[in-house]
Amino acid sequence: MKTIFAKPNEIKHDWYIIDASGKTLGRVAAKAASVLRGKHKPGFTPNEDCGDYVVIINAEKIQVTGNKGEDMYYRHYTGYVGGLKSQSFNTLIARRPEEPLRRTIYGMLPHGRLGRKIYGNLKVYAGSEHPHRAQNPKPLEV
Repeated sequence: MKTIFAKPNEIKHDWYIIDASGKTLGRVAAKAASVLRGKHKPGFTPNEDCGDYVVIINAEKIQVTGNKGEDMYYRHYTGYVGGLKSQSFNTLIARRPEEPLRRTIYGMLPHGRLGRKIYGNLKVYAGSEHPHRAQNPKPLEV
């Protein structure tokens, strides 16, 4: 029995759309990361970009359970002494509604050259409008 490896010129990339309004952050992120990676396809190859494009709309209406809105912090370091900045989920979603979803999905992807390439196939929008109607994205349920 031979192992079949997907070749980059044989891989077909589809477009999917996820409506995140009223959904839980982790569940949407896990489903999107799986589709971006290509794990839903029978010809999944771990070292190739065999995933699909994912468009997420209504990112501003994503929810978290419990007290995570106040207790969950997003941190980044500016590079200067004492430059550790942190914001709660509620503050970040008010300022940049797409950012919590982007960061959560980025953490679920491989960290390297392939992960950066796959991350480019993710499109996140705060509202319900997106410029990818010409690709005819298929709805994806979470």
